[in-house]
Amino acid sequence: MRTIELTCDPAFDRAVRTVWRQLADGGVDSLADNPHPAHRPHLTLAACGAIAPERLAEIGELLGLAMPLEVRLSGLLSFSARSRRRVLAWGVVPGPALVDLHREVWRLLADAPEPNPLYLPGRWMPHLGLTRRVEPDGLARAHQVLGRHPDLVGVFDGARTFDSESQLTAALSAPRKS
Repeated sequence: MRTIELTCDPAFDRAVRTVWRQLADGGVDSLADNPHPAHRPHLTLAACGAIAPERLAEIGELLGLAMPLEVRLSGLLSFSARSRRRVLAWGVVPGPALVDLHREVWRLLADAPEPNPLYLPGRWMPHLGLTRRVEPDGLARAHQVLGRHPDLVGVFDGARTFDSESQLTAALSAPRKS
């Protein structure tokens, strides 16, 4: 599986990692201690079986022109993890710029094999992950730890692709100078 992801600027990254740490310190299996060297807060725009190199270049150009992209995180979401376990995430408000960007990425991926339907326009629920797969009591604990979770405005300033087979990431765009 290959993904297209937006990455956070340093301040946004720190803010999300702070929430990960709050959850971990509260006894919830959060994403704070993921050992993968490339692990960082990100927003997945697309996932499919493979992406041709020329498409990656086009997507990188598109995303580079869209950066920096300000978004608002609002509300906690819970997704099924193919069992009774759940994943907790912070919802990303799908503003017009983000929705248009997502649609354009998928226009460029129209011929990509094995598109993950959960990321297709019309089905995608933009979010940043907060926990691993947790049992229902862990999900309840996460809500206790976070309480009434405030909104957060942050900036995506880069993009990457992740290859689940090789476990490697590659940058798709460099942060634009404001």
